[in-house]
Amino acid sequence: MPQKNKDPHTFHIPVMGLAFTIDSPIKIAKYGISSVISIVDDILIEKMNEFYTKKFKLPFNSISNKIEDYRAKRITSYLNTVDTIVKQKFEELKTSFVEKSSEFEKYLDLLPDFSKVKKDFVTYFETNDFKSNISKWIQNNLTPGSIDVNIMTKLDKLNYSKGKKLPTEFNDAHAALRGFANSNLHSSVVLSAGMNPRLYSYFENFQDFFPTKENSLNKKIILKVSDYRSAIIQGKFLAKKGLWVSEYRIESGLNCGGHAFASDGYLMGPILEEFKTNKDSLIAEVHSILVTALKNKGKHFPEIPLELNITVQGGVGTSEEHEFLLNNYNIDSVGWGSPFLLVPEATTVDSPTIKKLEKATEKDLYLSDISPLGVPFNSLKGNTNELIRDHKIANNKAGSSCPKKFLSSNTDYSEKAICTASRKYQTIKLNELKSKNLNSEEHTTNEQGITVKSCLCEGLANAALINNNIQQKGENNGVAVCPGPNMAYFSKEISLKEMIDHIYGKVNVIATNNRPHMFIKELSLYIDYFSNKVNEAKDSFTIKQEKYLTNFQNNLNDGITYYQNLFSNFDSNKATLLLELNVLKKDLFNIRIPILVKA
Repeated sequence: MPQKNKDPHTFHIPVMGLAFTIDSPIKIAKYGISSVISIVDDILIEKMNEFYTKKFKLPFNSISNKIEDYRAKRITSYLNTVDTIVKQKFEELKTSFVEKSSEFEKYLDLLPDFSKVKKDFVTYFETNDFKSNISKWIQNNLTPGSIDVNIMTKLDKLNYSKGKKLPTEFNDAHAALRGFANSNLHSSVVLSAGMNPRLYSYFENFQDFFPTKENSLNKKIILKVSDYRSAIIQGKFLAKKGLWVSEYRIESGLNCGGHAFASDGYLMGPILEEFKTNKDSLIAEVHSILVTALKNKGKHFPEIPLELNITVQGGVGTSEEHEFLLNNYNIDSVGWGSPFLLVPEATTVDSPTIKKLEKATEKDLYLSDISPLGVPFNSLKGNTNELIRDHKIANNKAGSSCPKKFLSSNTDYSEKAICTASRKYQTIKLNELKSKNLNSEEHTTNEQGITVKSCLCEGLANAALINNNIQQKGENNGVAVCPGPNMAYFSKEISLKEMIDHIYGKVNVIATNNRPHMFIKELSLYIDYFSNKVNEAKDSFTIKQEKYLTNFQNNLNDGITYYQNLFSNFDSNKATLLLELNVLKKDLFNIRIPILVKA
């Protein structure tokens, strides 16, 4: 398996929830593993900053929410703390070779056998007798994992001070970006959940995102995208501002964790093929726009294009799939998310939730309506957040007190946005519902549509507080966990070494023989999704819906044709995969799109 970039590993750990990867770099960056911190929740970030500064005996200055720009300052402070701790741990690891510590050995042991660093070290060790020479080689050749951050672009709520609306730069996502931009990190910000032109324009305020005279970037931009069209539109938009996208991170629309931004039936395989085919033209086209923009700004411009990586995540679960993505599509890194929820050495998940994840089957993992954003959200049945929500509903106390308000987006009842999971919003909606005098069945359906929304601000953050014995204030909202469907095939707590050995094909931690190929699984998820969309449209069918559903079905059929050609060239499991495709194709066309009767 070739190693295409300078990173020690060919996988990364994507952002998960608010808490699950909040301190992952502290745990695993020293081993060369890159991971992503969510910088949505500055309240959690402030608590984690206090916790880790105390643990590592670093100075801590509490940042009150009464001071100006507290959100950005909290984020900057925590990221600097993480950076300091990672550098300290990494330096200790490098010097541990002389002390014959296990940490240096663990770094090498976790690397894949094809790793250039691993091979070079063995060669250098065999030809050098002096520890000082080897120590110098280690200093020059070992690298830590990247401390990347994630901003969900939709979470850009307006903010107020003393009843007055603050300027745009104090919006949630803007402040988060400023927090990262002002930090000491030399890493990347991952932008997810679609394009936010106002936020993208705000990047121009920070010099670190522009190329240096050495043609490098102090801080990089990663776009999480669902297809090639989205990538090139956003890439060009940023290039016109003199900003280069260093990585396009392709994520499956449905075979993923967290919020599921379903495509219009475009499947992972054909999407990856399009990126592979068009990568050179994408680079050339965007580079040309970038150079023009930088010249117009009077800034330094690179004569040749800057580095561009294509990565992928969503549903990968075996070393064979990992290798195939790297080799067949020239992918630079593969994201492994949900399985790492069972690896306490890498992520932060409370013990009761880990136990529920261990037992989770395909039926326990479902696409829910619980997100206040109105976007389908991957959930685990019976999580404590869900149980507490249902208890409140049963006691006529539906909704959360909404202490954090990060997901507030509804302005139907006030200028200030409120959250659809809040008690305030749900009380208004339930009172409105009572006045409609609907029949029992309709009333129940509408009531469930209101109260299903859950407090994710608390639910996705609480695991870090529970694990670290940090005091929780206010009412308990439990822990919400958001694994992808792939979680069903991982059924035990796993050590970091076991998980990485699984990724690189040294061991197999999946007990079942019935796990479908990631492409087959995604296709089946899309067919189920399509079926639900057809059923939803039956009672009020329009020309627009007919066009959308027909296009969706055609795109899925095109994807099946692509996979038939792809799987026909496989050496192993070909017959099974082709049979599964034929079954799914029949399922697809057994779903009848309503015929619009024209007057």
